[in-house]
Amino acid sequence: WSEDRFNEIVKETSTFIKKVGYNPKAVAFVPISGWHGDNMLEESSNMPWYKGWTKENKAGVVKGKTLLDAIDAIEPP
Repeated sequence: WSEDRFNEIVKETSTFIKKVGYNPKAVAFVPISGWHGDNMLEESSNMPWYKGWTKENKAGVVKGKTLLDAIDAIEPP
């Protein structure tokens, strides 16, 4: 649950996302633990540094805290 490691992954992933032609601002980055269920369905108390994600879409800016929120915010093609 390291903030530094999460930020490192976001930076590396954003670089890759740009290379393949997508806008990283349109992607929700969510630190999760599938093993413990952290930030998957409900906000986790194990990551107090995580304040949620923000992404841009056609309608404007969307915000959330969990993986479920991010999935719900996906716009159909």
